[in-house]
Amino acid sequence: MKLEHKVAIVTGAASGFGRAIAERFALEGARVVAADINGEGVRELVAGFVKSMIAVACDVSRKADVDAMVRVATEAFGGLDIMVNNAGITHRNQPLLEVGEAEFDRIYAVNVKSIYLSTLAAVPKMERRGAGTIINIASTAGVRPRPGLTWYNGTKGAVITLTKSMAAELAPKNIRVNAINPVMGETGMLEQFMGLPDTPENRARFIAGIPLGRLSQPHDIANAALFLAEPASSFITGVALEVDGGRCI
Repeated sequence: MKLEHKVAIVTGAASGFGRAIAERFALEGARVVAADINGEGVRELVAGFVKSMIAVACDVSRKADVDAMVRVATEAFGGLDIMVNNAGITHRNQPLLEVGEAEFDRIYAVNVKSIYLSTLAAVPKMERRGAGTIINIASTAGVRPRPGLTWYNGTKGAVITLTKSMAAELAPKNIRVNAINPVMGETGMLEQFMGLPDTPENRARFIAGIPLGRLSQPHDIANAALFLAEPASSFITGVALEVDGGRCI
C-alpha cells in the first residue's frame, strides 16, 4: 500500500485520467475525495469504494466550490496530503480566430484559475501536516503545441510554469509540486482535440507523431501520478513528467 494513511483530492474524477488516478490511489490505501462538476459521475465511481472515497460535486473555477471540496477532505478524513489538479477542458481544434471570448475565459478559468484556487485552499492544510504533494495535470500541448489548439496550449504552458514556480516557493514548507504532461489520450475529449470524427484513419494521423505508436491511456497517467505521490519520489519537485510515448523528443 504505497499511499496508506494518505488523504488525497482528485479533481475531474468522474472520467478519463482523473477517474483512473482516483481509483489507483484508493487501491493503494489512500482516502480520496473524488471531485467533478459531474456529480452523478463521481457518485457512481464512489459506489465501488464506499470505505475509502467520497464524492463531491465541484466546479473548480469557483472559489466557494473549491473551498468546500477541501473542507470535505479535512472534515471527513482529518487532513490533506495530496492534491491532484486534473480537471480540464479544451476548445475544439479550430483556427485561433474562431474561438469566442466566453469559451476562452472558461478554458483559462478551469485549467489555470483552478490551480490558484486549490492552492489557496489546500496549502494551509498541508502545512498543518508538515508536508504535502501537489500534482498538476498539464499536457504535451504546453511543450510541443499543435496548431488549432492555441488557447488551450497556452493554458497548459501556464500550468507547467506555475508548477515550477510553486515548487520553488513551497519547497521550504516540504510541499512538493510536480506536473504530468500526457500526450493526446483516449478520453471523452479526444474528438475535440482532433477536431475530426474519431475514426481509425483520423487517429492514425495523430498517432503518427507518437514514436511508441499509440495514444495515452488513463492507466498511464494514473501510474505516473502514483509515482509522484508516493514516498519513492520524495526528492522530486518541479518536474513536468512527459508521459507521451516520445511525442516531445
